[in-house]
Amino acid sequence: MTEAETTSRTGKRVLLAKPRGYCAGVDRAVQTVEEALRLYGAPIYVRKQIVHNKHVVRTLEAKGAIFVEENEEVPEGATVIFSAHGVAPEVYEQAKQRSLKAIDATCPLVTKVHHEAKRFAAEDYDILLIGHEGHEEVIGTSGEAPEHIQLVDGPEDADRITVRDPNKVVWLSQTTLSVDETMETVARLKKRLPMLQSPPSDDICYATSNRQHVVKEIAAECDVVIVVGSRNSSNSVRLVEVALDAGARAGHLVDFAHEIDDAWLTDAQTVGLTSGASVPEELVQEVLTHLAERGFTDVEEVVTANERLTFSLPQELKRDMKAAAAGRA
Repeated sequence: MTEAETTSRTGKRVLLAKPRGYCAGVDRAVQTVEEALRLYGAPIYVRKQIVHNKHVVRTLEAKGAIFVEENEEVPEGATVIFSAHGVAPEVYEQAKQRSLKAIDATCPLVTKVHHEAKRFAAEDYDILLIGHEGHEEVIGTSGEAPEHIQLVDGPEDADRITVRDPNKVVWLSQTTLSVDETMETVARLKKRLPMLQSPPSDDICYATSNRQHVVKEIAAECDVVIVVGSRNSSNSVRLVEVALDAGARAGHLVDFAHEIDDAWLTDAQTVGLTSGASVPEELVQEVLTHLAERGFTDVEEVVTANERLTFSLPQELKRDMKAAAAGRA
């Protein structure tokens, strides 16, 4: 029996979401560590996980990256890379005090939110930052103007907010949130603060929005949606929630194919598959192989957007790469 005949008989299929996986900010951050290792040699220190993905961190560790929690763990004078999630100004100051060579791999879209926070704080606005307490991105953004920023962690948090002047208040957001939940939070805030201003442009990044949109498109047809991503990845966790809200009968988050429980596939005919913005494509392909071995051989890619955005490497790294190239010439 041919593969096509087997698929026709079983009726099992995979709806493969696109866009999925690496976004431009993650690609830039991972490249930054890889290029720094090539240029300066190991070890290269990275403050926090460069991106929230187990496989990426393990791969970079094998190449000579050392991941630390704080600058104090980095030897004086060494090179440290700040993660894609951004850091507060005090972290730069700490690095300077320890004579560290700091390379900033913050996603430019996170940097945009930092600039917005600084601008509105300079204009003496109260800033309501919608995000998850304790997330590195929230900590970094809040650090830009701690006396002006209040965290709003979901719609239920909106009712406890107090501001100095209801006519001078703006909301910003973490870049990796659920679009729908964020707008629900904004709606709750506006009931109490009708003059609440919005950011000049969307803070939730294009990649987060695009990945959620395509999951919404496929979810209602799926018996189960599998999201490849790590549990500390906000945008990956949100994809499972979005799938369930959009009609998937079940949704699960896995780092690797071997974590898939065969019980999830029992009686399933259609499996949706996507991955968070910090997940390399090889992990998705391993899941596809795993599913094919269990009869899900018909794969239909559902495309809702084509992403072409790229970000250049950090200026301090590019400068050193250029100098090194000139020295070899």
